[in-house]
This record gives sequence, structure tokens and C-alpha cells, in this order.
Amino acid sequence: MLGELLAQSPLGKVDPNLLVGTESSDDAAVYRINDEQAIVATTDFFMPIVDDPYDFGRIAATNAISDVYAMGAKPFLALALVGMPLGKLPVEAMQRVLAGGHAVCEAAGIPIAGGHSIDNPEPIYGLVALGLVHPDRIKRNDSARAGDVLILGKALGIGIMGAALKKGELRDKGYQQMIETATQLNTAGIALAAMPDVHAMTDVTGFGLLGHLLGICRGSRLRAEIAFDAVPVLSAALHLAQEGYATGASDRNWDGVASHVTLPPDMLEWKKKLLCDPQTSGGLLVACSRESAPRVLEIFKQQGFKHAREIGSLTAGPVSILVS
Repeated sequence: MLGELLAQSPLGKVDPNLLVGTESSDDAAVYRINDEQAIVATTDFFMPIVDDPYDFGRIAATNAISDVYAMGAKPFLALALVGMPLGKLPVEAMQRVLAGGHAVCEAAGIPIAGGHSIDNPEPIYGLVALGLVHPDRIKRNDSARAGDVLILGKALGIGIMGAALKKGELRDKGYQQMIETATQLNTAGIALAAMPDVHAMTDVTGFGLLGHLLGICRGSRLRAEIAFDAVPVLSAALHLAQEGYATGASDRNWDGVASHVTLPPDMLEWKKKLLCDPQTSGGLLVACSRESAPRVLEIFKQQGFKHAREIGSLTAGPVSILVS
């Protein structure tokens, strides 16, 4: 939606130090401040997706910081964005949300240095997140190359698990799996930024795997091929997907990519929905040379990303995605 809103906006004078703006629908803005440093700036916030206030704060903060890592930057500062229905929600509940966000920022090694709050009909929480990166190490989403391998850092299924949670049908083990995944910081992005053979990077969030992969294909003018069986899926989510759980957003995500995606004629509906499942604080999607793929996977594994997998590749050709 933001792309549609900005489509008719005048661009104004282009600042040569604005290295990444709105032109490529990338994860964050990047502004060069000198030859050695560029600031990465992003923001994200949303309403609760889980009932526990502390877990909600952790998820929202992790999700907001993720875009900094997706650009290859190291976060250094955050500002809190808070909406609270005054008189309708106990102050203690919002305090728990803030405590969850603080815990994640502490794990990321950054302070929450202020922010802004409003009286809002529904509780909302998120962050403005700032990071630093060398201008030569920025990882855009539109710089992949033909022949690159695609590696996904986290397993899919957060949206499906959230749908089951809303119906009171997500078991404790599944909930813990959901929280563990959604609060895992995408710290691997910093190390991956130091690798010249990592050509492009993004994180998989609200538009699902196919949506964010199509963003790489469009920006880089390439064709992607992925194998469904290679895509990592959270075990609890796999169960639920097969039983028909899904979010309404998965259908909207499919409508947004359908004209560019070819699926096997016998692909089951639940598999399609899984590929379009909106992820909250999802994994990094990396396009790298085939020679560097083992090292990329090693970095993910060293930093605790046990589900990281090679899922496909990029080739020259019309902008499209082929799923096998």
C-alpha cells in the first residue's frame, strides 16, 4: 500500500548521499554520512499478535530491528513507538510490552533512547531502529546476479501459527516454537555484509516468501526457481497448514504475485498458502554466489539459525518465480 501512496509523490531533489530510498522498495533507508559510515533507518509497529504483553513487545522489537540487519548494518539506537487505549488497558500490561521490547534491544546491544506515545483505540508497539554500515557493505534487495543461490535463514509458518492461536488451537509446544522463531534477532546479517559474494539480501515478513522473493527478482531483473520441499517449515506450522489454517493475508499476498509465479499443476492449496504466509520477524533471504553458499550457511548455523536452507537459485530471464 505504501508503494501506491508514494507513486504520485514528487521525488524532489535527489540527494547523492541518499544511497537507498524508496526507489527499490528496500527494507530501510540508507544515508551516507562520510566515506566510512552510512546510517540505516527504519520503523515498524503493529497491534498485538499474541496475548502475552511481554512476548508481544519482544516480537515487535525483533521485527523492527530486523530491517537493519537485512541491510547488512549493525543497530546502535532505537526509539519506541507506543499507542495505548487510556482507561481501557491496565498500565501494567503496557509496561510488560515495553519490558519485552527493552529485553530485545538489550540483547541487540542497543539503548531505547526515547520515543513517542499516543492515546489509541488499540494497543500498538514498535520501534524506530537505526544502524551503521560501511557504504560498500550495504546489502540491497535489487543487486542479485544470475547464477546466485537463494538461502533462507528461518523456517516459515508464523502467520499460520498466529491464525491457530487466535482460535485457541495452538498447543504450548507450538507457541514456544513460534516465540522462539519470532524473537530470534537476524544478527547474521552483519557477518554476511562483510562477504562480497553475498549480492543481495532482504527479510521475509508481511508479503510472505513469494512476495519478498519477487521483490528481489523485480529489482534485479531475474528469474527465480525454488523447490518447495527445500523450503524450511516450522514443524507445528506444517501440521496446521495441512489442516487448513491460514491468514487472510496469504490470499492477498498470492493475488499480488500470481501473475509472476508458476506452480506445479498438482500443488495442494495449503502449500501455496504456506509460500504466501505473512511472517512476523521472519528470516533473511540471501542471494549469493554458489561458491560462497557453504560459508553463508555456516554463518547462519554458527549464530543459531538451525533451519537455514538453500531453497533455489536465480537465472537470467523474465521476472518470474518457478516453484517445483
